Amino acid sequence: MVAPSPVLIAQGRRLRRDTPRLPDAAQPWSGAVEGPRPLRLLVLGDSTAAGVGAQTQHDALPGHLARQLAARLGRGVEWRAVGENGATSRDLLRRYLPEATSAPADLVYVTVGANDALTLRPRWAFARDIRTLLSRLRHANPDAVLLVSSLPAFFRFELLPNPLRWNLYLHSRSLEDGARATVARFAGAHMSPPPPPYTEGFFASDLFHPSASGYRDWARFAIEDAAAAGALTPLESR
Repeated sequence: MVAPSPVLIAQGRRLRRDTPRLPDAAQPWSGAVEGPRPLRLLVLGDSTAAGVGAQTQHDALPGHLARQLAARLGRGVEWRAVGENGATSRDLLRRYLPEATSAPADLVYVTVGANDALTLRPRWAFARDIRTLLSRLRHANPDAVLLVSSLPAFFRFELLPNPLRWNLYLHSRSLEDGARATVARFAGAHMSPPPPPYTEGFFASDLFHPSASGYRDWARFAIEDAAAAGALTPLESR
């Protein structure tokens, strides 16, 4: 765990004070890509599930994931998003699991961890929450594919000053290592590797959240990786 030195505390407070707070993507947080044998996609998580940085969920992570899946599998996709800007893994467990499990899903994409890193949550607590989250999602959807995003590459966030940037990166890597070991113990679950370098235009105007094109790049990377790992194979024959 990163030691919260006075310098890090001061930089963190200044960052929260000075960074513009962008709104969630507009409602509705559901949609569909037409095609045969539509599969059901749930995106559960923090601000990136809420579509912060894009005007609509069609242009945010859920919509892009749905289109990537449809193109990859040749199937329709009915998608919905559940979550909250600023949510940690503990927040998802406490406030959003009932909504997330209120309807069946064939694929669940979990995007969480950035706020756990920003609030310096312990590695053991994050790993425990991921284990509980996946267990409950699996109980609600026994045959679903469970995909988990890697954490942001904080060392590439130019908005973040050093030493805050580097220390957040080190802590996020520790959290991700714990989560990755947890995900590996679940059949039918897969966690993405660390992302490639962010492309020009990846970030929204706050220089922290993805833009619409950033979400497009993220979705393409996530689905291409899941396909290469064989995680999508069960969906090809249903």
